[in-house]
Amino acid sequence: MDEIISKQEKVLDDYGIYNEMEDAIEAAWLAQKELIKFNLDTRSKFIAEIRKACSENVELLSRMAYEETGMGRYEDKIKKNLLVINKTPGVEDLKSEVFSGDDGLTLIESSPYGVIGAITPTTNPSETVICNAIGMIAAGNAVVFSPHPSARKTSLQTVQIINKAIIIAGGPGNLVTTVKNPTLENAEIMMKHKKVNMLVATGGPGVVKAVLSSGKKAIGAGAGNPPAVVDETADIEKAAKDIIDGGSFDNNLPCIAEKEVIVVDAVADYLIFNMKKNNAFEIKDPSLIEKLEKLILNEKGYPHKDFIGKNADYILKKMGIDCAPEIRAIIVEVSKNHPFVQKELMMPVLPIVRVKDIHEAVQVAVEVEHGFKHTAIMHSKNVDHLTALAKEIQTTIFVKNGPSYAGIGVGGEGYTTFTIAGPTGEGLTSARTFTRKRRCVLVGGFSIK
Repeated sequence: MDEIISKQEKVLDDYGIYNEMEDAIEAAWLAQKELIKFNLDTRSKFIAEIRKACSENVELLSRMAYEETGMGRYEDKIKKNLLVINKTPGVEDLKSEVFSGDDGLTLIESSPYGVIGAITPTTNPSETVICNAIGMIAAGNAVVFSPHPSARKTSLQTVQIINKAIIIAGGPGNLVTTVKNPTLENAEIMMKHKKVNMLVATGGPGVVKAVLSSGKKAIGAGAGNPPAVVDETADIEKAAKDIIDGGSFDNNLPCIAEKEVIVVDAVADYLIFNMKKNNAFEIKDPSLIEKLEKLILNEKGYPHKDFIGKNADYILKKMGIDCAPEIRAIIVEVSKNHPFVQKELMMPVLPIVRVKDIHEAVQVAVEVEHGFKHTAIMHSKNVDHLTALAKEIQTTIFVKNGPSYAGIGVGGEGYTTFTIAGPTGEGLTSARTFTRKRRCVLVGGFSIK
């Protein structure tokens, strides 16, 4: 024990920030050995202190992310950070199973993996670090982060805040670590390191593919392209507000946000009318729609990085269109094959596809979601219509009659997470996701039935 403590002191650096990935992994490995000596009650105190410290720094982290990445809305980032601070499950999420009978007692426990390597995105830098840290530490793990380089400062600041909180609560330093200069090379070192037992990637298809081909236990939280379907039975006024609220939240950066709207023709005009009442700006002129396409998409047809997460009025001004700063989204009516529909834009540009009936709506929604199995939204009062889309689209999150963010606990029931694992099937991850099941069998005893 003394040897482990002396080793930990030797590699202890600037509250979890290291020059070399190997040192970051070693420090996390040693810290995890100390963590598992504490009982669950003490571990819960570490989590409580993390929540407290992050709450005290929520404005700082939100401002840093906004200024460093140049994406999203500061006020929405505050809401996202508070969401993960308050609604990410802790040790209470760890549940045991028991089988008792004539042959004795069998106990199924949730045990930690050890050290988890986590890749985090530029879109939710502090949120993903906080969310993953709470869940992974609650489960008894240490975590080594490989943040997106474009959000390096925000991610590193978050790691330091978390480590300081744990130390204040009497826990070991370095339960969360990272490197000063996150690079692809450092991420590869992390993924291949023998002391990293599990990998979690939150981001685009490239990073998800990398962790899935690592040979380790891997959780992939990949991209989405969530459709919002509106049928003729929906409360159109509410649907319009919900779609604009969800689709413009943090300028459409969240992977769960409405990316395209599919509406039955009978109510399409009224939906558009109400979307405009809720701070949406409609572009109808085909030449302006083409101009917008050339502005926000690059030569390969993908979203131009200079416009990802930008305000709607900023995008419009670049087109030479002045509008009120209250405008939250740009809406355009296009065909289902338009690149605005097919690509995840991650900016407040919402394409609208008009269809003849609910059957076509379901068909188009499934097609444009691309089988990501991430998120879908539907506004309808017809249970059969809701059931039809839910069965066909098979998304991890399916929000009915609400904004997309209700699916992660904002105005909807349930816990939150910013690591939503559609590709690997874990769904909305929590502490129990970051554990392995262990069976302890006592033969012929302790059955008192």
